[in-house]
Amino acid sequence: MANPETPDPKLIKEILEPLLEDFQYWFSRSQHLLENENISFLGEQEQADLLARVVQAQQEVSATQMMTRVLDGRAGVEMSVLAPWHQLLTECARVGMRFRAERSNSSPTSDAN
Repeated sequence: MANPETPDPKLIKEILEPLLEDFQYWFSRSQHLLENENISFLGEQEQADLLARVVQAQQEVSATQMMTRVLDGRAGVEMSVLAPWHQLLTECARVGMRFRAERSNSSPTSDAN
């Protein structure tokens, strides 16, 4: 009889692997924004701190991806690990949306209307 505490390797591959890839994609986009743009509503230190947290999360996700591959789907990830990554992505999404909104409001074409 299977142990209910043991994650299903098929489920891990179908759900966790794509989720981790999504985290990497969105953290990469956030890193690019934070490294290449001056975000006026964030102080310099605040932007640097957010970037450092994004880079740290990317490293954590990479380590998790490596572990799931090495263990061939025989280990899952606790929600307590995923939740901070999700919160950080939510914070980055808010920063990105506000940045784009402020940039589009200050563009020359919006002044002509």
